Amino acid sequence: MPISDLELIALIRDPRSKDRGFQVLIDQYQRRVYGIIRKMLIVHEDADDVVQNTFIKVFKNIDKFNGQSSLFTWLYRIAVNESLNFLESKKKRFFFPLTDHTEVMESYLDKSPLIDGDEIQTFLQKAILKLPEKQRLIFNLRYYEDLTYEEISQITDTSVGALKANYHHAVKKIEEQIKSY
Repeated sequence: MPISDLELIALIRDPRSKDRGFQVLIDQYQRRVYGIIRKMLIVHEDADDVVQNTFIKVFKNIDKFNGQSSLFTWLYRIAVNESLNFLESKKKRFFFPLTDHTEVMESYLDKSPLIDGDEIQTFLQKAILKLPEKQRLIFNLRYYEDLTYEEISQITDTSVGALKANYHHAVKKIEEQIKSY
C-alpha cells in the first residue's frame, strides 16, 4: 500500500530507516519513472540504465528535496533531465545527428520483442519519435502520463503557455503523419 510523500521522506531522512524508506520509494515510483524514460529513449537497456542513474541521483540528493513540489514531480524532473542528458551524450559519443539516432530507435521499435502493440501503436511511436525532444517529452507526459500542465511545468521548468503551445504543435505533427499513413 503506497504511503504519503511526507511519510516516505520521513522514513528516508531517518538514519535507522533510510534503506527501507528508499526501497519503498523505488517500489512506489520505479514503474512510472521507467515508463517516461522508456518513452523518451525507446531502447529497454538504455532506459534501465537511466532509471538506475535516476534513483542513484535521488538517493544522493534526497536531502535537497524541499517539499515545494510533490515527490513525484521532483523524481520526474530528475528522470527527464537524466533522459535528455543521456540522449545528448549518446549523440556526442557516437557523432551522429538526432535524425540518425531517431532511425536507430525506429529500427528498435520494429525489431524488439520487448515492444508490444499492433501496427498502429508502432506507427504512433514512430511519429512521436520524429518530434523534437521537448515536444516529445511534453506529449508523453501529457498524453501517456496524463499529467496536468502545471505538473509538467514543474517537471520541465517551462511556462504553462509554452507547454500548451508545444503540445498543440506536437499533436498537429502527429496528426499530419497519421493522415499520410
